[in-house]
Amino acid sequence: MKLVFATHNQNKLNEVKTLLPSYIELVSLIDIGCGDEIPETAETLEGNAQLKADFVTEHYGLPCFADDTGLLVDALHGAPGVYSARYAGEQRSAADNMNKLLDELQGKRTRSACFKTVIALNLVQESILFSGMVEGNITYEKKGAKGFGYDPIFQPNGYDKTFAELPLDLKNKIGHRGKAVQKLIAYLKR
Repeated sequence: MKLVFATHNQNKLNEVKTLLPSYIELVSLIDIGCGDEIPETAETLEGNAQLKADFVTEHYGLPCFADDTGLLVDALHGAPGVYSARYAGEQRSAADNMNKLLDELQGKRTRSACFKTVIALNLVQESILFSGMVEGNITYEKKGAKGFGYDPIFQPNGYDKTFAELPLDLKNKIGHRGKAVQKLIAYLKR
């Protein structure tokens, strides 16, 4: 089965590829010739994931899925949330996003947060959503060189390392995207 993952993010693509069974051939937007930046104009993660999946379905007619992920920080009333990728501006710099978040948390004792991923799957005549979450805390400084996005400052509950310090197989097992992808795989196997 060939399935388009509506992303230009190579890190995200590689992370998801390690989770999928061999009978699913995962291709990216680049692989199908889509260089367009798909607008994420919805006010929810669910809405943005669906917008991206619908774009591929409408323009390419291929079975696909898209995701949107947000980091929800309790002390910031759920921010950055749906704006996580562009929290510090449209340049979408992970370093700038982390720096802004760490600055906004200075002096705050509550650093609890959760990552949430929503996947929208579009198949022939069918669309379904899957989600995954992981609870944790925002660290006081960046730690680790693996992962991407906010991984160097997110420490999942029950672990003494950030996502950027954990091996990918463990991150995929306990993480938000991995949980959502496992639900997607279970659905595709049915």
